[in-house]
Amino acid sequence: MKDVQQLERRNDGLIVRAPAKLNLSLLIAGQRPDGFHEIETVMAKIDWYDEIRIEPAQQDRIEFFCEGPCWAPSDQTNLVHRAAELLLSIAGKAPRIRLTLTKNVPAGSGLGSGSSDAAATLLGLTAYLQLEQSTSQLAEMAARLGSDVAFFLNGPLALCTGRGEKVTALTGTFPFAALLILPQVHSSTKEVYARYVHDPARYQQLHSQLQTCIRKNRVDGAAQGCVNMLERSCFRLYEELGALKEALEGLGLGPVCLSGSGSTLFCLREGGEVERLEKWRDVILDKTGCESRVVRNNPW
Repeated sequence: MKDVQQLERRNDGLIVRAPAKLNLSLLIAGQRPDGFHEIETVMAKIDWYDEIRIEPAQQDRIEFFCEGPCWAPSDQTNLVHRAAELLLSIAGKAPRIRLTLTKNVPAGSGLGSGSSDAAATLLGLTAYLQLEQSTSQLAEMAARLGSDVAFFLNGPLALCTGRGEKVTALTGTFPFAALLILPQVHSSTKEVYARYVHDPARYQQLHSQLQTCIRKNRVDGAAQGCVNMLERSCFRLYEELGALKEALEGLGLGPVCLSGSGSTLFCLREGGEVERLEKWRDVILDKTGCESRVVRNNPW
């Protein structure tokens, strides 16, 4: 999709696109006193989107609907509804709004789609209702909604630390294409973290390497390592994902990485090579039974 914008006016409504993400590198520094884990992750947005349609409602409430090929809760627990409720409450606006989420990116896939939906809702409603919410106010709301939400309020490439809510934009460009392998596994972030066993020595080594890449503004170096410290705990929980990674690399695909807490596996090609990746889709479906999708880095 070329020249796609995040916000698009349509009649009396607004379409907001919520891009998925990949973790190009994911380190765990250890567990915090609050029970969360301290992370260091380089995240990049990709050109695969959920969409949220914002329209005027007929009644003084948030009307919320969910449609599309992938499942998501269609009630008040959905992050779209929660984000709208939080923003309207803080802004002091009556909740006379209709929100329709088209869910294209599967949940539980390590692609951050729920967090992106929440951020897109904050950005979209702020624009649609012409609210005077500052960047810092939106970031504070994002942190209340979820660890990854703040990343999606920012540019396409960032280093995220803390629980993921501390976002440092990376100014270098990193054009890439990636083949996403999408197994039918709904990975539980909570359970993956619960099984994580920390290795301080490994973290310190990887931390030093990552910091060197960041100082030199070499995101490609961080991505090439294909490091995800959650991989072992994810594969302990979902053994079929570890077996799938081995099978994919055995086919000659190249290094295969895990995004976030899973379940998506991906193969990255710097600078493009889209046609080459597209040729793998039928092979992977035939050999593993898994659907796959070619994506690029998102420009915004």
